[in-house]
Amino acid sequence: MAQITYRQIKADVREKVMNGTFGLGQELPKEQDIALDYGCARATVNRALRELAAEGILERKRKSGTRVRQAPMRQARFDIPLVRREIEALGEQYRYELLSRAQTLAPGWLCSRMKLGAAVPVLHLRCLHHAGDAPYQLEDRWINLVTLPDARTADFTTVGPNEWLIARIPFSDVEISFSATSADAQLSRELSCAIGDPLFQGERSTWFEGAPVTYVRMVFRRGHRMTTRY
Repeated sequence: MAQITYRQIKADVREKVMNGTFGLGQELPKEQDIALDYGCARATVNRALRELAAEGILERKRKSGTRVRQAPMRQARFDIPLVRREIEALGEQYRYELLSRAQTLAPGWLCSRMKLGAAVPVLHLRCLHHAGDAPYQLEDRWINLVTLPDARTADFTTVGPNEWLIARIPFSDVEISFSATSADAQLSRELSCAIGDPLFQGERSTWFEGAPVTYVRMVFRRGHRMTTRY
């Protein structure tokens, strides 16, 4: 018998909210109890409830459980984008390249940003995503090896770390920032632009239930334009 999916749990919980089985303000059972009822992993339940919370149906607070909202609230839903899909949507051929890989201890700035303890092992990857023959995005990625020890032996020569992470672990908290930067000598070589050229960059940090997962700095080729829709 096929195991139940998070989509099925999400649909079932939504229906119970709509028909009044779970009333307004009512606290839902604990995730582990719901998982036992459905015969699935707790992570499957967690994803279903997180998505319902993102849609404004549930309210989730750490250490105080999950409740049905007293009143619906519209929220922007954020999905981690895949650069492969961005490039293919432009009608370009996607190509991925791993530039460097190193296992080290998290530097001080990363410990501060990700709320890491001292001497935490991390995996540092620099990757280049191409659109056709031209560089499209430079991905400078740090993965917490305490949260994801499997990353030590993962093969990132053919699949980028972003795709690997999306398939491996969900996120419960995300912090994003966008800013302008200018190309230094290294970015000039990697993105085939002149030193000093203005570039667009994004930074994203993610956590899962309080555990730091990854930080990434993404620098796009000159002239990049970002469009979002909610």
